[in-house]
Amino acid sequence: KAVQEFIGPNTEVIDLAGKMLLPGFIDSHAHASATINEDDSVMLYHLDSKEAYVSAVKAFAEKHPELDVIYGNGWNNEVFPPQGPLKEDLDTVVADRPVSLMSNDGHSIWVNTRALEMAGVTKDTPCPYGGMIEINPATGEPSGTIRETARDLIQNVLPPYTVEQLKTGIREFMIEAARVGITTVHDPMLLLPDCDGQLNGYGSARNCIRAYVELLENKDMTLRVRGTILTDPTTGDSQVPDIVCACIDQQDPLFQITGAKVFVDGVVEGGTAYLLEPYAHKPDFRGEPLWEQEALNALCSAVDREERQIHIHAIGDAAIRMSLDALAVAKDHNGRRDSRHLITHLHVVDYADIPRFAELDIVGVPQPFWHVKGEYFWGLEAVYLGRERAEKEYPLKSFLDAGVTLACASDYPVQVPSPPLLAIQLGITRCIPGETDPNEILGPNERMSLEDMIAGYTINGAYANFVENETGSIEIGKKADLVVLDRNLFDIPETEIADTNVLLTLFEGKPIYRDKSI
Repeated sequence: KAVQEFIGPNTEVIDLAGKMLLPGFIDSHAHASATINEDDSVMLYHLDSKEAYVSAVKAFAEKHPELDVIYGNGWNNEVFPPQGPLKEDLDTVVADRPVSLMSNDGHSIWVNTRALEMAGVTKDTPCPYGGMIEINPATGEPSGTIRETARDLIQNVLPPYTVEQLKTGIREFMIEAARVGITTVHDPMLLLPDCDGQLNGYGSARNCIRAYVELLENKDMTLRVRGTILTDPTTGDSQVPDIVCACIDQQDPLFQITGAKVFVDGVVEGGTAYLLEPYAHKPDFRGEPLWEQEALNALCSAVDREERQIHIHAIGDAAIRMSLDALAVAKDHNGRRDSRHLITHLHVVDYADIPRFAELDIVGVPQPFWHVKGEYFWGLEAVYLGRERAEKEYPLKSFLDAGVTLACASDYPVQVPSPPLLAIQLGITRCIPGETDPNEILGPNERMSLEDMIAGYTINGAYANFVENETGSIEIGKKADLVVLDRNLFDIPETEIADTNVLLTLFEGKPIYRDKSI
């Protein structure tokens, strides 16, 4: 009855008949601009063997003789031994053009001999700090697997994706986002167009900001995007003025740059996460940070001084502690303000550090898709971290109990597909759908409630991205970012949440996805 007075002659009235209405979902860490059309990049997601990967590359290369570079995404570290895949396997299907395939975690590339030759990478090439050039023990030569900062040796030499290719990819991301109810994302690794140096292997995306700008100019945006600029550990705080200029330049309501993205370490599966205690499979190694503490302190202080946001990637407990220390220095230097700095992933955490998030007003950005066991846990994490440490990873409820704001995310395209409803279920159950063995629950005490998971994908995401006055809840005066579900999540078993269908997605009052049933 309260809405009757707002119904006019041109108003479309939809009787939901008991269906559920929620605010539009917010993904607080999704690389939307890393979406590349399958005609521009070979897709390796969901393939499960070396032979399948090589076959897909062969078919793609034969279909696209016009491409100067064969880019690809999605191979899984779990398929290969710890040293990663070999260049010789790619050489058998593509020898005349460079091939560069990003792993599904976004932290390693698999290349052929031609790519190594173009980049001049040999057994004598010095490895950049924080990087890893895997060596084939049988030959003493680079194996074809390049990790972390060493990827720039290859990626910065190869030609980047064009603006048109990136626009096509972002359009595809927006279509899928609408289908699963996402209306806002944080794109956390934008590149300045003339950047060079350590780009964390993403030099191919140098045109991403221009792609967003052209989509805005053509009124093609059906998504609200907030983004941060990737920082280079080798240039320290000298890059802050350029980041600030980018923030000032991009202030459209649908696309804004809010600050800096910082990688402090790598990932567990690559042996590049920075840990307080050594890896179980490498007892003399605990990883290396990508930044020196003093340089990280200086960068965070400089960005914070400019009242810009900092989005930090930290996987290992040592990297998380470094990040907290740097943000504490920034707060001491600049004073307390409404900064809403972000630390994402929260993978291996020293529980003693969790209260510091609340003390420093840092928002945690977890990826609930990963908060399960299964083959990845048993095949990699339990082996690399040791069973006891692996069982304690992703302590989500502990963060919530400590008063930390949690804004949930997918880290797309690390997670493909990435529907929020699946993440909500996994955050509650912490086990793979259909699993009935209680031993397969990852940290039973870390399970979240439905209310808290919904908040993580709505109002908390809005808060993390400074848009809580526009979206994130259903209130008078806010944008009509709305999602209609085919059932009430509070009336069904938690194991059925992922099977719930999005029927309608509204973005600022306009339908951007509509099921034929509504």
